[in-house]
Amino acid sequence: MGVAQFLQPMETKKESLDIINEDEEKKIILREYRALLRALRERIKKGDKAKLRRAFEMAAEAHKDMRRKSGIPYIMHPLAVARIVVEEVGLGITSSICSLLHDTVEDTEITLEDVKHEFGENIAKIIDGLTKISNVVDIKANTTVQAENFRKILLTLADDPRVILIKLADRLHNMRTLESLSREKQLKICSETTYIYAPLAHRLGLYQIKSEMEDLAMKYTHPEVYVEIARCLKETKRDRTKYINEFIKPIKEELTNSNFEFQIYGRPKSIHSIWTKMKNKHVTFDEVYDLFAIRIILKSEPEREKEDCWKVYSAVTKFYHPGAERLRDWISVPKGNGYEALHTTVMGPGGRWVEVQIRTERMNEIAEKGLAAHWKYKDGAPSVQENKLESFLLHLREILNNPETDTIDFIQDFKLDLFTEEIYIYTPKGDMRVLPKNATILDFAFDIHTHLGFNCIGAKVNYKLVPLSHQLKSGDQVEIITSSKQKPQKEWIDFVITAKAKSTLKNYLKAERKKTADEGKALLQAKFADLHVPLNQINLAELLAHFKKTSGTELYYGIAVGNVDLRDLREFTITGEKLVAPLRDAARADQKVVVEEEIESATAKAAVPKGTEILIFGDQSDKVLYKLSQCCQPIPGDNVFGFKASDGIRIHRTDCPNAARLLANYGHKIIKAKWAKNKEISFLTGVKIFGLDDVGVIQKITNVISGDLRMNMRSLSIDSQDGLFQGNIMVYVHDREELNALCAKLGELEGIHSIERLESSADQG
Repeated sequence: MGVAQFLQPMETKKESLDIINEDEEKKIILREYRALLRALRERIKKGDKAKLRRAFEMAAEAHKDMRRKSGIPYIMHPLAVARIVVEEVGLGITSSICSLLHDTVEDTEITLEDVKHEFGENIAKIIDGLTKISNVVDIKANTTVQAENFRKILLTLADDPRVILIKLADRLHNMRTLESLSREKQLKICSETTYIYAPLAHRLGLYQIKSEMEDLAMKYTHPEVYVEIARCLKETKRDRTKYINEFIKPIKEELTNSNFEFQIYGRPKSIHSIWTKMKNKHVTFDEVYDLFAIRIILKSEPEREKEDCWKVYSAVTKFYHPGAERLRDWISVPKGNGYEALHTTVMGPGGRWVEVQIRTERMNEIAEKGLAAHWKYKDGAPSVQENKLESFLLHLREILNNPETDTIDFIQDFKLDLFTEEIYIYTPKGDMRVLPKNATILDFAFDIHTHLGFNCIGAKVNYKLVPLSHQLKSGDQVEIITSSKQKPQKEWIDFVITAKAKSTLKNYLKAERKKTADEGKALLQAKFADLHVPLNQINLAELLAHFKKTSGTELYYGIAVGNVDLRDLREFTITGEKLVAPLRDAARADQKVVVEEEIESATAKAAVPKGTEILIFGDQSDKVLYKLSQCCQPIPGDNVFGFKASDGIRIHRTDCPNAARLLANYGHKIIKAKWAKNKEISFLTGVKIFGLDDVGVIQKITNVISGDLRMNMRSLSIDSQDGLFQGNIMVYVHDREELNALCAKLGELEGIHSIERLESSADQG
């Protein structure tokens, strides 16, 4: 279907109103395509326009009978993704073509060969990468398959970063159009977004996309909190604007007098970041100290950037006192993803803290568009930032291409590396290495070389001897001490924090355990041979049950290290017979052997039929084996979901600390759940309360709970220090309304600073 055809009425027997609607749709589609062309205007070379038009025609024809859940023509989605890729990520014509075609091989009759024939090897390779990871968000498979899909995403990132950049744009548009999907689908997509896509956007320097993803996810996973913070931002917008204008006035005059070319404006904080600060610092919206944020963007020549940024910092601190601990110099030492800026927090008028970010135009584009902007500014030798990114991608390839890497463990460890703050450590020769905050001597050793980590016995930090578990601080100079006799120890796993160190150690220990288990297996085979008994699946299953082991490897390892005594075999019996001769019961040989992997799923499958909607505490409650998870302690009124575990159904809140991990990794075990009305049953829950330590505060609290509200209190613990107290209260409530009433009543007491629902750190499911 050609572009021009969008302006011609389609032959149809539908009523005229429908024809008008179809024509309007075609005009909207064509308008989107032309908007994409305008965005690419400066990057289009000779012949590019024809290629882009062909890609659009090909995608429009392939998707012509398809519509999104919202009812709009499907082609609007690839067009939207292409515009995000160009306008918000900063990529060019090749990525635009790939964005237009990204769903064709997966969802239509177009093949990869068709794409290759039409557009060449390079574009076909990117489309292939996008197709391979396209099912990661919808696949209903076991944990291993889910993790393998994440592994494919990361391998693709290591091979061609454009694939992941297009995938992030695809995910962002899906997040922007979530309202037309079911509640269950919304929660699943949001959880996967916060679990893997937002951290990846952060690591690649796409801060704007990362923030929007988090905000949109919060809109669906924590709608009440989202709406409340959005309301507060809207209500305070006028006051904030007035304050910002007052704050920047003297700075603006100073920079103008100094002949700087610049932009200066207030930067709104994202709803998710405000909420995170409120949670972590136990403060209200009004008490988020850096709610006010200013960004200053300079026009500066590359050789003067650093000098100019510090001059602007000097101008800011001429009028406002900086917080001593709040200066961040990412110009002298950029972040691992290439981010450069000066950050400081200063005391503004009226005793309000204001965060100030100082960047040049080049730094700002890199901050907004991350990896893509590095390519734009690439000129000759690679920059320090590009070297860091290449090092990151090289490290990723090394780990993921190792066949011994446990994918599920690696995904968990890798995520920790994505979001963490960075520290800068120096070798004895002065070379700098970037590590996550709280990294240890061992992390540093493994970061330099695997064998250095294996043989490490200690280190000298700033010329002082320290142990392996010593946590490093930014600026430390480290000399690793090794011994050829040293071997990795199991306890090392407990204090290393980088994905590279953890995965390398786990692979080594796993290989060593397998060697030991092989020795144990040989011992068991020899013992069975002495007894003239075959070591078959039936006998092995009996042994596992007798010695209470979950797998053959665990049994063999126990034999090798002496935890399992083979002398017990002479007294061991199977169905009444001593194990001194082959089993003679032929019927047993025909029995189905229970494979180890099936043991866990057997109970879970029996717990609830597929697709069942559970009614908790209703007429059907006695038919389903369930538990309320301790990690989030759900009560009636909470949004919940069910998780099929080995001991039945676990009920979790949708805002449970573990919800994102469970929904993202175990989609096949998630089932819908809702509360049935029942005012006769009470649920144990808790609140955390902060305030001023005053005489009689405990009595006031107990009077509210037991006297005013007549609630049954299980426990009350108070810890006071320096005139402040923190308390945990466990009470029985019938539903969330009662819990909210308790929080509101306690909040009215004089001296109470804040109240929040108590969360458990237990990892359930």
